Amino acid sequence: MSWKSSKHRVAQSEGQDVKSVRCQSIALAGWRQRAFCSREKVFGRRAHTVLAMKVKTALSSLALRPVLAAILSLVAVAGEGTALGDANEKMSSQQLAGTASSSGLPPLQGATNKTDQQEQYAPTGMVWIPGGEFSMGSDDALARRVEQPPHQVQVAGFWIDQTEVTNAQFRQFVDATGYVTVAERTPKWEDIKKQVPPGTPKPPDEMLVPASLVFTPPDHPVPTSNSHAWWSWTPGANWQHPEGPHSDLTGRDNHPVVHVSWDAAAAYATWAGKRLPTEAEWEFAARGGLDKAQFTWGNDHFSHDAPQANIWQGRFPDKNANADGYDSTAPVGSFKPNGYGLYDMSGNVWEWTQDWYRVDLYPRRAGQGVITNPRGPEKPFDPRERFSLPRVTRGGSFLCHDSYCAAYRPSARRGTAYDTGMSHIGFRCVKEAETGA
Repeated sequence: MSWKSSKHRVAQSEGQDVKSVRCQSIALAGWRQRAFCSREKVFGRRAHTVLAMKVKTALSSLALRPVLAAILSLVAVAGEGTALGDANEKMSSQQLAGTASSSGLPPLQGATNKTDQQEQYAPTGMVWIPGGEFSMGSDDALARRVEQPPHQVQVAGFWIDQTEVTNAQFRQFVDATGYVTVAERTPKWEDIKKQVPPGTPKPPDEMLVPASLVFTPPDHPVPTSNSHAWWSWTPGANWQHPEGPHSDLTGRDNHPVVHVSWDAAAAYATWAGKRLPTEAEWEFAARGGLDKAQFTWGNDHFSHDAPQANIWQGRFPDKNANADGYDSTAPVGSFKPNGYGLYDMSGNVWEWTQDWYRVDLYPRRAGQGVITNPRGPEKPFDPRERFSLPRVTRGGSFLCHDSYCAAYRPSARRGTAYDTGMSHIGFRCVKEAETGA
């Protein structure tokens, strides 16, 4: 039985309640089958890619879990708490001991309530968040079920990157450690077949190439329920080539790095002497002191005349009016900071957090009073994504549009397969108060 690859289209629902789905179309023995891939996982593991490929029979769907890197480099899912990854993703303690430096970042603003000691040891490019109590989640008109009910949370003070990690910063990490992202690795059939039904035919070698998911706007209106119409599985796409092999990072050193999975983000954070933020820390910082506000800038709605963030303007997904001046990612710090002096906590790119994603997390917390320094659930849960291991991503991206998703709000949350990277997923890091001050 021969496989013939058609144009690989991968769908992801940017703002669905509990899913971040990618669909890939593949013609198998003359008939097309739809492959949709799940999302992210692992809170601290994932060294390369988990590609789960499940094929039903006949005209059913071939479900591939493409990890941000290859159409199928799979890491077997071990029990919760078990590190996922392979030798390619592991680095020596000496490599991880490197230090990251900021480059070309906006001037520091909003770092308030620091002690003299904190001022003395202020990490470069980071802002001190004093900590406090806030209402996590939302019950406003735009809130989705996974943001409800709001509940009281207390977080301790911490340092957070003023901007998303840039291409220039990630390049320093790669140069220092030799790290290879999932999107840059060749998928292995031996890894893939561990998560597919017995008898699944091996794809042709030409399909097993490094690749990632790239936003590819259609040239005509399409239903927003048909997200595979604007995502393409693109060989050669990775953090150095965001739109594919024809593209590069010329002029984009200060843009947020994209096409990085959770594992890549966690590895960078470790190298930099930092970690990824918890979901609670991220939301507290994003609110900038405006508790219960609908947006990071307050309660005024998005302005097309004076855009507050890099999101989609026009008709999604085929016509971007570019009122904010950007087709895709914007240089970090292009828009006004929030009340804590943090840039792009709304829009630009989704940001990885440390926490596993559970659709029922907030209802489970209801009635528990003030929750102090939550570190997230012990394992992920999403009944609609039984084969993926999602981590929480926050902040929305340049693809957010009110007609499709309004996930550029500080309370918005979604799960993304830990082993997945795309055109609109990046990250920023935090540092514990005791290690940063």
